[in-house]
Amino acid sequence: MKAPLVSLRADLKMRPLHTLELQLVKPVRWAEDIRRSEDGPEPLGPARWDWQDIRRVLVVRLRSIGDTVLATPALRALRRFLPEARIDILLENWVAPVLDGCPDVDSIITVKRRSQASRLRLVRELRASRYDVAFNLHGGTTATLLTWSSGARHRVGYADYQYSRLHNHMSPPAALLWRREKTHSVEQQLALLGWTGVPVSDLPPTRLTVTAEAAESMTAKLRQAGLDDSVPFALIHPAAAFDTKKWAAQNFARLIEYLETRGLTPVVIAASGEADVVNELIAHARVAIVAFTNLSLPEVTALLSRARLFVGNDSGVAHIAAAVGAPSVVIFGSSNIWHWRPWATAPAETVREDLPCQPCAGYTCREFDQPECIRRVRVEQVTAAVERVLKRSGANAACAEFLS
Repeated sequence: MKAPLVSLRADLKMRPLHTLELQLVKPVRWAEDIRRSEDGPEPLGPARWDWQDIRRVLVVRLRSIGDTVLATPALRALRRFLPEARIDILLENWVAPVLDGCPDVDSIITVKRRSQASRLRLVRELRASRYDVAFNLHGGTTATLLTWSSGARHRVGYADYQYSRLHNHMSPPAALLWRREKTHSVEQQLALLGWTGVPVSDLPPTRLTVTAEAAESMTAKLRQAGLDDSVPFALIHPAAAFDTKKWAAQNFARLIEYLETRGLTPVVIAASGEADVVNELIAHARVAIVAFTNLSLPEVTALLSRARLFVGNDSGVAHIAAAVGAPSVVIFGSSNIWHWRPWATAPAETVREDLPCQPCAGYTCREFDQPECIRRVRVEQVTAAVERVLKRSGANAACAEFLS
């Protein structure tokens, strides 16, 4: 017997979220059956409105780098479903360049972080655009208020958002729609679209565009650093948002020494405010390192598209690597590996040490004096993962040829 899909019916003014009443609607196939369909991708629920009348769609994402990259499958699903519609995405201005050249959006609307004046200007702009549909992929207070302020006829969010009543279409949880307990961030964002009738069951990959300008800029910077197109390199990202996600610089130094013996020139990147971790890595390493701490997001994308390998902490850069097809090894500490692992099509592995306290918010470690989850990851674990990824990606032969 096929499992029925559920839709949400709730009077949020009358009762708290945990008492929401679920109403069964017409039976559809299990998500696993849907993904195997020979007729192409399918939605996760019936259409909530007449999609033939939809001309303008707004996607509210705001931040951060990783979240924005992980929203690109949702943008792809929307574009192929509505090839003639206008599709705009709302991002904070500092993260917006990561989508430069994205073929699935017509416009990237930006807002300054923590700027009331910018938000007021934005509200007027959104109202004037007269959107038919607005998807709130973020769920935070600011994103919800902006979704509501857009004035879109159909405002879509999850029912468990804090201010869900500001949406007039509230979806049940992604896990319920996909029929499994754990979901990835990509699946969570796709499910919100799928619940409204957008075909998403094939789970599109993340993808980013390498712009011509960024490619030319990185070619010049690499040549200035002594690296031409014939030199295979591994890109290393030793920085992270929190100490609970940051593998020690000494460990990265040992890894880099190993990579050089494998014929891969180490290239290290970090943001300008993270230069200290790069300097610490250079101080510990016994090999020469090419380092960049002033790259734009499009330049990071262009650089990763050329890398034979990416190794780094769980961060937005790791998701950029996956989106451009770089073979990857990502080191995890406090994060939820099921929800945040790279959404990769190229060979990729994650490395972690399991502890009972994982996952956690990661701002600080509440169980130990120092974050043992990331500290206990050994260099040997990472090099072993590198070996497996290089073998699967075919990079072993290219590196051996370069060494010879």
